[in-house]
Amino acid sequence: MQVIILGRRDLERVLDLPGVIEGVREAYRLKAAGETAVWPLVAHHFEERKAVMDIRSGAVFGAEQIHGLKMLNNFPGNRERGLPPFNGMLMVFDSRTGLPLGVMDAAYITCMRTGAAGAVAAAALARPEADTLTVLGAGKQAIFQIAAALTALPGLRRIFVADQLDKNNERAFAAACPDRLREGFGIEREGVAIQPAGDLGEAVGQSGVVITITPSRAPVIRREWVRPGTHFSCIGADMEGKEELDPELFRDARVFADDIGQCLRVGELELPVKQGIITREQVAGEIGQVLAGTLPGRTDPEQTTIFDATGLALLDLVTGKRAIEAAARAGKGLTADI
Repeated sequence: MQVIILGRRDLERVLDLPGVIEGVREAYRLKAAGETAVWPLVAHHFEERKAVMDIRSGAVFGAEQIHGLKMLNNFPGNRERGLPPFNGMLMVFDSRTGLPLGVMDAAYITCMRTGAAGAVAAAALARPEADTLTVLGAGKQAIFQIAAALTALPGLRRIFVADQLDKNNERAFAAACPDRLREGFGIEREGVAIQPAGDLGEAVGQSGVVITITPSRAPVIRREWVRPGTHFSCIGADMEGKEELDPELFRDARVFADDIGQCLRVGELELPVKQGIITREQVAGEIGQVLAGTLPGRTDPEQTTIFDATGLALLDLVTGKRAIEAAARAGKGLTADI
């Protein structure tokens, strides 16, 4: 029995962002149709190293018929050793036979599908005329969020990049974006300005879409900065205690989750619910229901919409399956007998 093995460079060659975005949409739609399984998140904190490992697993049925798991490690201290801080592996299995289909680098898959998730929700929930985006966070994931947003939201004309901890990085990241988008994703967009946010409150106040992608454990975005009709895709809060938005933003917002149960435990929803600002019953639903057309998204132009994404293995699995199929067609990767 042969299994394909794909490294990062293989994945960069065979995956394209529009295909990943459509795969993410399909995974969310299948979840809404009851054609998926999301299994409990497993996490371990290596306190002495300020590091974390998490395992996400699940299954996607329907036309996909796959299951599997992803183990990710985030060891920030690796930078000092000249090693990658963010790494992991994704394993994909055929749900008709239980046989393994592929093993691959999970870090690149995660970055691609996470970028797609933030953009898919923004395309579904933001006001159609929204032309300004703020991305809070200028780390590894930010360029994927920007690339996916430009792909899914063709009306964007201005993008603010915010790094509240390092303004030098904020400026350098914004300046490097056009080259990174062209070289990494083949994206060249005339008429789109990418610039450092400077004052975060002013940037947020000018934005119709805000994507948050930091590891913050205290609110960064304040309610008074936000103009009516803003959409938030909250990506950073994916473990207990993480928080990027002022909890008061949830009080009058229309809120969607990738998985309600998981978001209540470890997402941006965790603390507003614990504080009594919003209840489980006030969560409008899951993004897959909006994409499937069984639940309305935005119902008022002045409404604040929030998408809470804690990360689902379903997205990794469908992205991994597409990578396996594309690699087989292109003759990329290695095969091993097991």
